[in-house]
Amino acid sequence: MNLMIQADPPPLYEANDRVARISGTRIPLERVIRAFLAGSTPEQIALDYDVLPLEDVYAVVNYYLHHRSEVDAYLAEVEADAARTRDEIERQHDLNGIRERLFARRSTKAD
Repeated sequence: MNLMIQADPPPLYEANDRVARISGTRIPLERVIRAFLAGSTPEQIALDYDVLPLEDVYAVVNYYLHHRSEVDAYLAEVEADAARTRDEIERQHDLNGIRERLFARRSTKAD
C-alpha cells in the first residue's frame, strides 16, 4: 500500500486588513463558518460562492471543527470590530430619520 498520509494546511490566509480569507478568494472565513453554522451544507456553500471549490469548503469546515474555540474567538473579535465600526459611524453621522430624509430628497429631485 503506497498511500501517502499527510495533513494539508487549511486553505486560509490573513489579508492585509487582518481578515482571515479563503485562499485564492476575498471571501472571509466568517462567511463560510456562519453559513455552515446556519445549517448550510458544504455543497450549498460552494454553490452560493461559486469561486470556492468544494474541497476548500470542506477543508475550512474541517479546520473549524478541529479548532472551534480559536475560530469562535476570532468570530467574536470580528463581530466586536464590526460593532465598534457601526458605533463610530453612528457617532459621526446623524442616522436618525435618514430614511425619511432620503425619501424627501428623492421627491424634491423628482419635482
